[in-house]
Parts: sequence; C-alpha cells; structure tokens
Amino acid sequence: MKILVCISKTPDTTAKIAFTDNNTKFASEGVQWIINPYDEWYALVRAIEMKEKDPTVQIQLVTVGGADADPIIRKALALGGDEAIRVDAEGQDSFFIASQIAGVAADGGFDLILTGKETIDHNGASIGGMVAELLDMDYVSLAVKLDMEQGKAVVTREIEGGEEICEAVLPLVVSCQKGMAEARIPNMRGIMAARSKPLKVVVPVPAASLTSIQSFELPLAKSGVKLISADHPEELVRLLHEEARII
Repeated sequence: MKILVCISKTPDTTAKIAFTDNNTKFASEGVQWIINPYDEWYALVRAIEMKEKDPTVQIQLVTVGGADADPIIRKALALGGDEAIRVDAEGQDSFFIASQIAGVAADGGFDLILTGKETIDHNGASIGGMVAELLDMDYVSLAVKLDMEQGKAVVTREIEGGEEICEAVLPLVVSCQKGMAEARIPNMRGIMAARSKPLKVVVPVPAASLTSIQSFELPLAKSGVKLISADHPEELVRLLHEEARII
C-alpha cells in the first residue's frame, strides 16, 4: 500500500501575529514554524501506525512551499515518512495548493491520501475535498478512526450528534482530526535516518489561484476586567443590561 501524507508549515501557536504590505501579507520574520498539528499528529502518525502493522506500506510526504519548509519536512521524515516531495511554490490559495498536491499524486499510484482536517492558521478545511475532486477519488472528512478490512477502508467520522462509520474502496482521500492517532516525537534514530531520506523538489504544475487576500485584521484588544463588589449586585445587573447587553 502506498500512502501520500499532505503536510504544511504553520506558525507556532505562541508566535506573535503581525501583517505587512498594508495588512495583505503575514509577517513571517522571527516566526517559529511547525508542522501543522492536524497533519502531523493525526494524518502522519496514523500512516506510521499502519506501516508498523504492515511493513510493506510506503509513506510519501508532500508539501507546497519554499526552501524554508525543508526543516519541517525533515521532522516529518524523522517521525517515519519514507520520502518527501516539495513543490517549489508559494501560495495561500487553497485551489492552487490542492492542484499541486493532485499533480504530485496523479501518477503516484497512491491507495490513500491523508490530510489534516484543516491548517491552524487559515482554518479553511478545503484541501482534502479539492484534492479528491481533482483526482476523481472518494473522500471522507473529519475522520477519527481509519482501519483496513479485506482491502477496504473503514472510516469513522464525526457528524452532528454522533459518529458515522463509512466503508470505501481504494483509492481514497481522508481528512484526519483528533482521535485518529496519538501524537509522537521523533527519536534519535529517526532524526539521524531523516538526513539521508530522499527529499525531491519539483516545479509547480500550471494552476490558477481562484482567491486573493484583500486584507488581514487582528481581533480587537480585550478590555480590562471590571470587578463588582458582592455588596452591590444591582451594579452587576446594570452593567450586564446596559453595557454587555446580555440580559
């Protein structure tokens, strides 16, 4: 079985967010980049678990980005990926990115394509569905469990008020979320092995960007906390009614 795991780099959750060029671009200077957690903890680790159960499984990684994405690719290889491809292109448009992934996957003969349910920076949750459409594959989103039974994928996904169990033939695209696997950290053996694993850089395929960013805005600064004496509950009621407008 061949598995393609889509990974992307995102700012660390502790990074200070700022914008440049009249609030149209993210200011990346000094930002610590990490593997998108949904891609790493759930999609990649589940693929690794499947490989541990069946050593014939091959795990290939793909990401779209510049050379600054190489460190996070090497970390993914250290965790357990066999080889990686980086499409040498920058793009914040989901369709463009999905087109690049589909271009890599088109002739790869992959049985499974795994993505995180979304990235923690843009929260678009659209890449998996677009890749599936471009490759004419079935797609299951928001998966919390993935098993193989008699050559078919059995996927448990979250729905409103419960869970749904889907059975699908391969090839298949699955977006993964919490519950799919337990997070891991690379061990020293994996880190050393990652240095010699193949990381191929390819040129992007022709693809249009269907969206553009007009501007970013930071959320409003939080106001200070008002402390009301327990001796004056009427003041609390007044503030909730006149200022907060929730009663």
